[in-house]
Amino acid sequence: MNTSMNAARCVFILLFAVLSGCANYAPVPVVERNSQSRVGNVVSGASSKTVASGMYLVKKGDTLYSIALDHGLDYRDVVAWNQLENVNLIKVDQLLRVAPPEGDVQVAVAKPVTSSGSIETKSASNVAGMNTTDPHTTESFKRAPKGGKVVFSANALARAQSNAAVNVTDDAASNTSKSTTNIPVAPVTTEPKVAEVPAATEKPALSADIGWAWPTNGKMLAPFAEGSSKGIDLAGKLGDPVHAAADGVVSYAGAGLRGYGNLVVLRHNATWLSVYAHNSKILVKEKQAVKRGQTIAEVGSSDAESPRLHFEIRQQGKSVDPQKILPVR
Repeated sequence: MNTSMNAARCVFILLFAVLSGCANYAPVPVVERNSQSRVGNVVSGASSKTVASGMYLVKKGDTLYSIALDHGLDYRDVVAWNQLENVNLIKVDQLLRVAPPEGDVQVAVAKPVTSSGSIETKSASNVAGMNTTDPHTTESFKRAPKGGKVVFSANALARAQSNAAVNVTDDAASNTSKSTTNIPVAPVTTEPKVAEVPAATEKPALSADIGWAWPTNGKMLAPFAEGSSKGIDLAGKLGDPVHAAADGVVSYAGAGLRGYGNLVVLRHNATWLSVYAHNSKILVKEKQAVKRGQTIAEVGSSDAESPRLHFEIRQQGKSVDPQKILPVR
């Protein structure tokens, strides 16, 4: 009995010692490393960071075509700026450049002209082998004509008197010019010019800039609504012609944007785009130049409830109300 009690007591003491030793060590915390690591141009946790100007952070549901359209760009430019190999392969939280990369600007710096040798100065005494007694003379000397004897005659006397009169006249003129240069001249004061304020240039009407026209004659099914509808829906029959609203170049032709169906995008200049969606057939190709009124597609119901044309006008990627730009009808 005593033996069993002693054994139990020993076990209890050992167990207590083990538990006391374990209580002295705190659990090691788990730390997630490289939570902000960059893989290619995909940044983990980038959604919590501020995206630099000219860059775009890819969100769920984005496509390269939709990003380009929302920024008023040609998707081929976005591909080139980001050196993408696959147009259809972009990832959430991927940073894409949506502005032209800044090129290296070489600035021309003017350098002072330096001379490797010393500049030699010569006095008038060394010019043309002339020897003068004054070493400080640096001005050139005028040589008077050499004198000579002339036989006296009436003509010689007249010539001498004439030359003397000319010399006197020249000396008087020289003295007059010197005296006038020494006369102080009062400074001329002019009234300060009033800065001319340029006349305010009135912005030309948008319709006059591009020369917009309605893409179809269909009646309005759905107007433009800020935040919900980026354009207008025009009714039509299956196969009705869709016309270019203005001169431009086909920036996109395909079905790569969800909800737009068969889509045509025209670029009219660096600022303006027009969008033609839900077509049944596309009649133009990318990079093709088109004229206003040219048939570019046929009305359809791709990604739509009924045959219609969804039409948008975008200014630098931002949707504007087409009814405020198109001519009144």
